[in-house]
Amino acid sequence: MERVIIIGSGPAGLTAAVYAARANLEPLVLAGGLYGGQLMLTTDVENYPGFAEGIMGPDLMIRFREQAERFGARIQNVDVTSIDFANRPLSVRTADSRHEAETVIVATGASARWLGIPGEERLRGRGVSSCATCDGAFFRDKRIFVAGGGDSAAEEALFLTRFGRSVTIVHRRDRLRASKIMAARVLSHEKIRVLWNSVIEEVLGITHVTELRIKNVANGKVADVEADALFVAIGHTPNTAVFSGQLDLDERGYVASPDGTSTNIEGVFVAGDVNDFRYRQAVTAAGAGCRAAMDAEKYLEALEFKVDSLARL
Repeated sequence: MERVIIIGSGPAGLTAAVYAARANLEPLVLAGGLYGGQLMLTTDVENYPGFAEGIMGPDLMIRFREQAERFGARIQNVDVTSIDFANRPLSVRTADSRHEAETVIVATGASARWLGIPGEERLRGRGVSSCATCDGAFFRDKRIFVAGGGDSAAEEALFLTRFGRSVTIVHRRDRLRASKIMAARVLSHEKIRVLWNSVIEEVLGITHVTELRIKNVANGKVADVEADALFVAIGHTPNTAVFSGQLDLDERGYVASPDGTSTNIEGVFVAGDVNDFRYRQAVTAAGAGCRAAMDAEKYLEALEFKVDSLARL
């Protein structure tokens, strides 16, 4: 019987592991086959406190992991295949084993949606990004493009005007899907232009983004356009499929929580981007991991007190 199982190994999961391990709870972390979360796909990280010169995303996650292991967290690079939170003890299965626990912290994060076009993956971190807040400052006075047409794309484009020489939204329709107020802000901004009825077919460049191959879906014309950066803003998908039917999810598919850590299942807590669709930052995920671990510890203390009280009767 585990006292704490943590599912996920991004900033939220590994911070929860640090706190749980320092509380002598000996957490088991089911990290996934590819541990580290979205930061494993990020190059320079300059907005995480404590690194004045910045740090590579994978290097930061290695430090998170080493710190958690130093205090006794046990980390397994395996994927969770199913869960049973309807019964006690809580049950978590992987391909090869079944684990039981008194508490579980869900920190599986959310995955950015990508275009799936040639050059996109190869140049990810070299001009291709899914996070303006994370990477916008690297493209001061550059030609920035944003793929998308909803509120996410509008927000990213407006934020990127702080840095870029120009910001171009590429949208496959003839009008934005964003809310009216966001669309109005975008269309009235002097730095932003919109390529209507257009899709990006390929990202070009050897060591970094230099051009985008863009097709006009109305007339079929294709052109290579000079560019320094592409921000893909077509949304995120929360990694919650395995919890469907047991944890309450909101209309977007994120784990619902009334207070940011608790769920509809007693003893199951949530942390990070699997719950937070607004901020999606490493530092906010780490803070959520801290809160979830502390709440799990308090829950276990209350559970033990209840057991001791019943034993004395």
